[in-house]
Amino acid sequence: MLLRDEVQLLRNIPYFKHVDPCKLKLLAFASQRATYNTGDILFRQGDGGDAAYVILSGKVDLLSDMPTGQVRIGEADSKSIIGEMSLLCQGPRRMTARAATEVETLRIAKDCLGKVMADSPRMSMEFSRALAERLRAMTTELDTVRLRQLSLVD
Repeated sequence: MLLRDEVQLLRNIPYFKHVDPCKLKLLAFASQRATYNTGDILFRQGDGGDAAYVILSGKVDLLSDMPTGQVRIGEADSKSIIGEMSLLCQGPRRMTARAATEVETLRIAKDCLGKVMADSPRMSMEFSRALAERLRAMTTELDTVRLRQLSLVD
């Protein structure tokens, strides 16, 4: 795939739609394309965050380790970005990402994403907004899962 095609793919992702084209070129150039087979792990809960992943194609299951085992708490598909929360919060990954189908990604290293965000306040605002929305949705989903587990235990 050509660099301009990767730039266009990034532009189609809400996080990046207001980013200067030159900065998108930098992100696309510095990112690594990776393909994962069904069942492959992109990253594990508890790992340090070293990169974010833009999903170009396929589906990724988002899993959380619970006392009763691993629970699917969500799914990400094309035009999604995953793994960015641990980069921004500088903490361990809060979930495991496992390929539900064959998945093609652009892996954006922490340093590169940080530099572009520092130069793009609008992108930082988009990340903040999207993260807040995702956190709200995942909290609701986790509450539902916990209630289901409690009803199974009682």
